[in-house]
Amino acid sequence: MRKFLFILFFVAGIALGGHADVTGGESVNYRVMYKWGLVNKQAGRVNLSTRRAGSGAIDARLVARSEKWADAFYSVRDTLLGRMNIVTMEPSYYEKITHEGGEYKRDLINYTRKGNHVSATCKRWKQKSKKKPLTESEIKLEAEGLTLDMLSSFYYMRSLDYAAMKPGDKKELTVFSGKRKERLTITYHGRENVKIDKEEYPAYKISFSFTGEGGKKTSDDMEAWISTAPDRIPLKLEGKLPVGKVQCFYMK
Repeated sequence: MRKFLFILFFVAGIALGGHADVTGGESVNYRVMYKWGLVNKQAGRVNLSTRRAGSGAIDARLVARSEKWADAFYSVRDTLLGRMNIVTMEPSYYEKITHEGGEYKRDLINYTRKGNHVSATCKRWKQKSKKKPLTESEIKLEAEGLTLDMLSSFYYMRSLDYAAMKPGDKKELTVFSGKRKERLTITYHGRENVKIDKEEYPAYKISFSFTGEGGKKTSDDMEAWISTAPDRIPLKLEGKLPVGKVQCFYMK
């Protein structure tokens, strides 16, 4: 189910920097489709909104919900919150509240930066079921260089200047995801048209993957198509599941 949630996180990407201006606020919606053989059903929906948070920062809020038929297999009621620098996308605060399959989790990350060094206090509250006690834990994570979280990393993806990149070019950064540190690799594959609801859109195609500290992949690679228009809207994302695959489509 981490793959499903990862796809939901991706569509949260709001472009900042020099390529799209959402500093005044934006609200976008997506439908998440599950495909397996002849089965092709909407499994969930996502809404993301942003607002200006004083000088030099924005707040983002993502709400993800699974459809009723999917709830019978795995219910998802998730909310992500974050505050980021409007130029660098570096987060100062990140919170993930999830209700998945009857389990409750809340992750809270606060960042401290000194030069090129990044440290974070990561707190987690967890309750496996309503009948189980709520537990609390805390760890410290540290890294050097560009370090983001699961939400701000996708803002970063949309801010990249793909027009100046060549197929095969890569970008790497560190991601603090709850209680662990991972490396995110973004690979650019060139331009490609993507079809949504019988309409074609020119897009930049990318793939991305996560690896742990030992270099071992923590998830399969996934593919995404980002609009070449100035707003850099993510149009489609696709990832494989143990059975079938998940596709996410932008809704006008």
